[in-house]
Amino acid sequence: MEIKSVIGKHRRIMFDTAPIVYFIEENKDFSNITDEIFKLINDSHGYYYPFSSVITLIEVLTQPFKKSRMDLVKKYREFLLNASNFTIYSIDPIVAEKAAELRAQYAIKTPDAIQLAVAIENIVNSLTFDTFEVNSRV
Repeated sequence: MEIKSVIGKHRRIMFDTAPIVYFIEENKDFSNITDEIFKLINDSHGYYYPFSSVITLIEVLTQPFKKSRMDLVKKYREFLLNASNFTIYSIDPIVAEKAAELRAQYAIKTPDAIQLAVAIENIVNSLTFDTFEVNSRV
């Protein structure tokens, strides 16, 4: 199925960590998909509003810092913090409370609960996680 037909009707798209890693580090198994997704977003001239949370920033920078890969740190910072069409949301008390509620209800890990809470609180239409499933149920 063509990416555009899957995400075409959605405007706000929350990215979990994995697709961003696949894109930035040009993962051989997924880079074709992530390249297509981010090209579609970039070529849309503001139609799509991609975002993530500071959890993604923490997760993508950990290994590059650990391995002293400042080239990757720079690429991730450029993409997540300096791109004109990508937003990173902080964790505020509203998100924290929603994350706690999600953890209590679904027994999920804190980082996943925060990611979902950020998506819910920012009225997301689509989520892209490890499986690249795109839904508008949130």
